[in-house]
Amino acid sequence: KYDNACDIWSCGVIMYVLLCGYPPFYGDTDADVLQKVRLGNFTFTAADWKGVSEDAKDLIRKTLKMNPRDRYTAEQCLAHVWVKNKAPKAANVPLEGGTINNMRSFRSQNKLKKAAMHVIAQSLGDSDLKNLKSLFMSLDKNGDGSLTVAELKQGLEQAGIADKADDLQEILKHIDADGSGQVDYTEFLAAAMDKKVYLKEETVWAAFRVFDRDGDGKITQAELKQVLSAGNMDEIATATQIQELMKDVDQNGDGEIDFKEFMEMMKKA
Repeated sequence: KYDNACDIWSCGVIMYVLLCGYPPFYGDTDADVLQKVRLGNFTFTAADWKGVSEDAKDLIRKTLKMNPRDRYTAEQCLAHVWVKNKAPKAANVPLEGGTINNMRSFRSQNKLKKAAMHVIAQSLGDSDLKNLKSLFMSLDKNGDGSLTVAELKQGLEQAGIADKADDLQEILKHIDADGSGQVDYTEFLAAAMDKKVYLKEETVWAAFRVFDRDGDGKITQAELKQVLSAGNMDEIATATQIQELMKDVDQNGDGEIDFKEFMEMMKKA
């Protein structure tokens, strides 16, 4: 029976997606998704939910109860503390702290994902990157369009979190794709973007199409080499490294990367 309890469940799913960037129930096929929906099992992955209040997670849990009789009503949702008091238990997580964590995570990604992040950074609009753009401009003290270690360190000290980036030099080494010794705007965006921004399906599809040169839905070794060598990452486009990249991402071993495999790579922490 379809009634307003179904709408509350849908609101819970939407709220989950808005707060972390991906749905609570995920599967390789529609049948897999439906199976997980029927079981009602979902989690709050720590890395993606560390900046979200307990109040918000509590409301999601109450809207995604499998038994409609246990599920919150619309009236209860509106009276919930997260809605009424605007997440009073939310931690004050500074943008700079989250940005450093993203940059540190970027350092450990495989080279294909790094290249994909560069593609995404170049294609996203100002609305998606407004906060990062403002942060970059505030850090770029001399306005030359690049960040030095000194500029980043100064920004962290002003934010009171310099102690969280004792590995700053090593972080910048991996972000500096063109080896200039500084981090330009696109390099900064690629490394600092949050999952909520770059894991949108349409965004990942746009990046995938850049690598899928002939549009057949698969990325071959030749296409990988062509795209990687065309950018500022020439040093990673050797035949051996391309083969290693392919082996790392090509889950079914068919020698090509399809969108599902590409998306799985993007989701990996």
